[in-house]
Amino acid sequence: MNILVLGSGGREHTFVWKISQSKNVGKIYAAPGNAGTSQLAQNIPVDINDFPAVKDLILKFDIGMVVVGPEEPLVRGIRDYFKEEGLLDKLILIGPDKKGASLEGSKDFSKKFMEKYGVPTAKALTVNKENLSEGLSFLETLSSPYVLKADGLAAGKGVIISPNLEEAKSALKTMLDGQFGAASQKVLIEEFLDGIELSVFVLTDGINYKILPEAKDYKRIGEGDTGPNTGGMGAVSPVLFADKDFMSKVEERVIKPTVKGLQEEGMDYVGFIFIGLMNIGGEPFVIEYNVRMGDPETQAVLPRLDSDLLELFKATANNSLNEFELKTSNHTTTTVVAAAGGYPGSYEKGKVISGLDNANNATVFHAGTKESDGLVITNGGRVIAVTGMSSSIEGALEKSYNALSEIDWEGMNFRKDIGQDLIAFMSKS
Repeated sequence: MNILVLGSGGREHTFVWKISQSKNVGKIYAAPGNAGTSQLAQNIPVDINDFPAVKDLILKFDIGMVVVGPEEPLVRGIRDYFKEEGLLDKLILIGPDKKGASLEGSKDFSKKFMEKYGVPTAKALTVNKENLSEGLSFLETLSSPYVLKADGLAAGKGVIISPNLEEAKSALKTMLDGQFGAASQKVLIEEFLDGIELSVFVLTDGINYKILPEAKDYKRIGEGDTGPNTGGMGAVSPVLFADKDFMSKVEERVIKPTVKGLQEEGMDYVGFIFIGLMNIGGEPFVIEYNVRMGDPETQAVLPRLDSDLLELFKATANNSLNEFELKTSNHTTTTVVAAAGGYPGSYEKGKVISGLDNANNATVFHAGTKESDGLVITNGGRVIAVTGMSSSIEGALEKSYNALSEIDWEGMNFRKDIGQDLIAFMSKS
């Protein structure tokens, strides 16, 4: 079976890397891909939101499975398009339909879904210009800090957390005035949840599901979780505080009612549910849903799968997921992201990367890279993610950081404290 992976980041390189290990894989294509995917797949420069162009690729290269990496094509309705074109009769597509993708595409829709199906979450109010005064009054009922979320997709930048009430009120008005374009025509005001965050990943055919290894990511650019939010500067799997008792609560209180909701809402949901959770005193609360895998969490999660990912995807599409035996390694993976200088602000591209061939005992997943005249150069903010795997978190981190010490480009920047909070947690427990 020939496979097409849509996207160009570290998540997509990881999909290509894992699928390439399958005994039944044919040729792999990545659109548009990066310098890492080109080592395992054929890159094709195409706009993944141009669905007719993607359809042409599928027909030209006899594609049997499409794995959608990022959320935007899903929110735009790529599954619905392929269904209307009659392609889903013979094509496996990993990703939900447009209605299912609204769980990520609209914070308002997502929050109402959680409330309807009894999923534990923070109290919230959706505000637009018409009910602004209600929103300002709602803010006054909350305790600091104050959370404001743009309703629509805002490239990971649509969340503002303000420690001051007056600043929060001002920020709300600014967002509604178009700070994030159409994405912030509506804004979700949400109660701040104070706990330990983690990510839980579920693969579902809309009825059955498998729970993949969980992960913890590190969103801020600076050590000690300081500075601006990024797409994620590292990840660790497993998460030490997500023990059997906690994960049992997650399954019963979050995953089961969520999957029930997918069915009752009539969603054509074949793909991932990435659940952003907060552990508050041992109790799970949902921060948000995403309808795809996370980045850089994928780079920590997929290396822990001992099962054939291609066969897992086939079982998902064929409604036989309940019969699939998911095998997971007990080892720990640590992923450290190296970014361009200046990221998440303005940064330069085109810097030559050296030392990639010297990064032994770890796996380098490319994100913002491309090839130019036989060289690998930077082409984005988050450039690479380096994953180490070991029987201990300390051993995995040693592999990640040793590999990073061999790699260099002008302005290269990475956090040196990934996983240290979990090590401290271990020492206290």
